[in-house]
Amino acid sequence: MSVFIGSMELGLLYAIMVMGIYISFRVLNIPDLTTEGSFTFGLVISALFVTKGHPVLGLFMAIAAGAVAGIVTGFLQTKMNIHPVLAGILTMSGLYSINLWVLDGSSNLTLLGTESIYTMLRSQFEGLSRDTVELMIGAVIVLIVIVILYFFFQTELGLAIRATGDNPDMVRASSINVDTMKMIALAISNGLIALCGGLITQYQSFADVNSGVGTLVVGLASVIIGEVFFGRRSLTIGFISCVAGSVIYRYIIAIAINSQWFPAYMLKLVSSIIVALALALPVIKTKIVESKAKRRRKSC
Repeated sequence: MSVFIGSMELGLLYAIMVMGIYISFRVLNIPDLTTEGSFTFGLVISALFVTKGHPVLGLFMAIAAGAVAGIVTGFLQTKMNIHPVLAGILTMSGLYSINLWVLDGSSNLTLLGTESIYTMLRSQFEGLSRDTVELMIGAVIVLIVIVILYFFFQTELGLAIRATGDNPDMVRASSINVDTMKMIALAISNGLIALCGGLITQYQSFADVNSGVGTLVVGLASVIIGEVFFGRRSLTIGFISCVAGSVIYRYIIAIAINSQWFPAYMLKLVSSIIVALALALPVIKTKIVESKAKRRRKSC
């Protein structure tokens, strides 16, 4: 039961990161590799504010830090004409040193004994179990993020960003600054990713500069898994599928690790195999449909 609840808690928290990746990957159609750097940036910024006694402010500052990272990546792409993949790598690499600087040269920081949003809310709901409070926090924050994103993408600015991802030439012909739209979208995307990092560090009570390794692959896998179940339809369904995909991915990992088939040190290999299968699922489904269509034509 503890594994089930723990996977649900992590799945909800990482769903915020998955939604951030969804914005750049699906809405903007840009492969943004800033993810691992901005995730850790939000994580260390949040941890720093927690040690100063400001856990809630730490989450808002994590969002701001991630947004700045996204703007830097967008600036390199749009103003410096650097390839999107390389721009993300450059920002991610630079953030590694910045993260170490924020932690005063240390690679990790413990938050044991400090007050986080989790300890604050557990003290407010003493009648509820720890797991219930943590599930409630994750669910409420995810719901708030989905509602905000839903209303934002109904505004003129949100629609302009969506149009930029669909057809930048048409948007440019409509006198809308495509470069600005890309920078804003990347700022929102990385702000969400950094918020996820900020929540994770308060959930786990420690910060590590290597925590972001592999988050991009995990996020993409969660996006694909969610789309397998929900399909690629409206933007709102896309955000809901991100949450479902993130939770399902965590359950798959939990089942694989607790099955006694794989030792703990095989986690990365198991994760890679799951991600590869998730990314290959759409192609496999297409091949199956094509194969059935060919057989029907031959039978006719």
